[in-house]
Amino acid sequence: MAKEDQAAFLKEVQTRFEKRVRENEVAVIEHWKDQLDRIVAMKPEGIAALQLQVKKVSEMMANRIKTLKKDAK
Repeated sequence: MAKEDQAAFLKEVQTRFEKRVRENEVAVIEHWKDQLDRIVAMKPEGIAALQLQVKKVSEMMANRIKTLKKDAK
């Protein structure tokens, strides 16, 4: 019975972990989608303004990746 309880516990922990990972992934994608939606709504004067906004989002993403990698160490 102990092995069955242990297996059930591990399955429950794995299910919770996978659910949490999916929730985090959805939150991340929603955040970056919001950033891109802001760019779309801006109606920039020209290509230079659009490139500047895309570059800002790219830099934000790079900073976030660097932070996450630093925290993972």
